[in-house]
Amino acid sequence: MFNQPLELIEGINMLPFDIAGLSGSNVVVLAALVLFLILLVTRVSRYMPIVRDRIIAVSIFGLFTVFFFAAFEQSLGSMTLFARDYTNRDLVGSSAMIFKIVDALLTTIPLIIITWVLYLLFKKTYIKIPFSNIILAIAFIGIWGLVIFRLSDKFSQEGNQIDASWFGILNSFFIISLAPLFSKWWESKYNPSAAVKYGIGLILLGLGFAILAFGTSEIPQGAKTASVSMLFLILAYLLHTMGELCLSPVGLSYLSKLVPPRMIGFMFGIWYLAIAIGQKAAGTMGGMIDKISEQYSLSSFFLICNLFLYIYARELK
Repeated sequence: MFNQPLELIEGINMLPFDIAGLSGSNVVVLAALVLFLILLVTRVSRYMPIVRDRIIAVSIFGLFTVFFFAAFEQSLGSMTLFARDYTNRDLVGSSAMIFKIVDALLTTIPLIIITWVLYLLFKKTYIKIPFSNIILAIAFIGIWGLVIFRLSDKFSQEGNQIDASWFGILNSFFIISLAPLFSKWWESKYNPSAAVKYGIGLILLGLGFAILAFGTSEIPQGAKTASVSMLFLILAYLLHTMGELCLSPVGLSYLSKLVPPRMIGFMFGIWYLAIAIGQKAAGTMGGMIDKISEQYSLSSFFLICNLFLYIYARELK
């Protein structure tokens, strides 16, 4: 956790050794994972077969969670690089003004709702904790000041270029917009099983990468820049978010239902360990984008992610 950031930023290696071609960090991670699996097997073997099978099922879901988040977290790496270097983010004329209005609404509406909720909370708790409420109010005034400054700066510009990092807010926007629809689906008679939801989540994630692979198919090998329509990136974020809504809540829900009370804390640890491993793998995969795009093409990188998820969706089925 600490060694890699220190090594990359400050050049300080806390684990300066190699074993069988593996760096010290990877050796420690693999050793910890093996010890963790041994602990899991010894604890699971104590239970009756039916309880044991439930715990194993949750562990398998955790394994697929690793693969899901290894691909999903590309939104913070390779997809942001794709937005920066290969996406046409320039807007002019009426499209620029429309984007500015949409961006302003996406920024201010959630902040207005949070401010109103905090105001209601402020009225109820000011007598008991006045100092904390004053500090919180000052902080929110500062946040509003930054938001107003940002919006005034954007609206004062003639044209507009969308920041590459701006596309990252689409995940939150689509979650807020689509969560009620997915909730209604889960409550209806068409509610699929957990395994089907996992499969749908992996397939939707793969479709998002398929769209990116199609959008980048015309980019030549080794190209450093391009001008692909941002529509491909927006559709990819939409499908990835839908996949997250299918998979992420299901795992935690079934974990609390299937695991015996004494093992819930331990299995929650497994779940978040799976997410952490997936995010570590996402960083490793994202670091390959330059090498793959130089030797093959950027489309090949996204196609690899797509095939990777399709294979595991089939295995889950």
